[in-house]
Amino acid sequence: MKLDELLKEYAELEATLADPAVHADQNKARTIGRRYAQLSPIVATYRELETVRDDLGTARELAGEDPAFAVEAEELAARVPALEERLKHLLIPRDPNDTKDILMEIKAGEGGEESALFAGDLLRMYLRYAERAGWKTEIIDSQPSDLGGYKDVTVAIKSKGDEGVWSRLKFEGGVHRVQRVPATESQGRIHTSAAGVLVYPEVEEVDVQIDPNDLRIDVFRSGGPGGQSVNTTDSAVRITHLPTGVVVSCQNEKSQLQNKETAMRVLRARLQAIAEEEAAAEAAAERKSQVRTVDRSERIRTYNFPENRISDHRVGFKAYNLDHVLDGELSAVIQALLDAETAEKLASHSSTS
Repeated sequence: MKLDELLKEYAELEATLADPAVHADQNKARTIGRRYAQLSPIVATYRELETVRDDLGTARELAGEDPAFAVEAEELAARVPALEERLKHLLIPRDPNDTKDILMEIKAGEGGEESALFAGDLLRMYLRYAERAGWKTEIIDSQPSDLGGYKDVTVAIKSKGDEGVWSRLKFEGGVHRVQRVPATESQGRIHTSAAGVLVYPEVEEVDVQIDPNDLRIDVFRSGGPGGQSVNTTDSAVRITHLPTGVVVSCQNEKSQLQNKETAMRVLRARLQAIAEEEAAAEAAAERKSQVRTVDRSERIRTYNFPENRISDHRVGFKAYNLDHVLDGELSAVIQALLDAETAEKLASHSSTS
């Protein structure tokens, strides 16, 4: 979208937000507010750049009469390139899902109980990161393992502000590998296991239309670690989307209706993610992305406990503060991924402009 179009949109959003009637619908007001906040830095930078350019022109006109204006003109001229560069970065096309909240699934993989324990460590890492960011979290389904980890756990993460969770956690999807001496190992040998992370933007019901005839819904009794029964009624729900084969189960809620609603919430997000990935894969068929999100089977990161090292293999990030990262200090890792995305978009924008 061109700059003049963004400026026009910003003015329209500003007028809309000034209308008290809009705030009667909190979801609508939140969506508009997020877009307004997203455009605000662009507009502020553009206005600052225009002001500096105007002042520069005036200073140059007056420099012949007063040498003080010549000094001011030099100072103003020095500010223009930095502002132009900042505006160029701000005008990079954003991921349309960046303002959205997310659903995240963490699944134990290779390594048995050790993998399930690692899945629990990853869950805690993301919960702590969300807490530091001031986000709201909700575990909407889980299958605990016998030793305290998780075979499978799904968590919803919501932002309380204008920045969506997707913009920060969209690159977490993939295979996470851990190297450590497991609690189940008596010989002290370093063991390698893995857990998978899936990240979906949360979508509204109106965004994804699902034909009820395409669904097979089964109910069963909720179970806990070791196969123990949690509920005495068939409240757990399993939904199969027949055209795609996607299966979603939910058993954490107390009623069958609540579990069905939660399962549908996850199903909508999965189906939307599949559609977007297929479109992205087709569009990028001839271009290999530096930060890949489509191939969720790819090993993206290694957590090495003996060396207290974390490595992200996509962008070459490496740090020796694994203990802090697992306590939720993910900012440096995430920033490295965001910087790589920005560099890629700048290069792509330059080659097409």
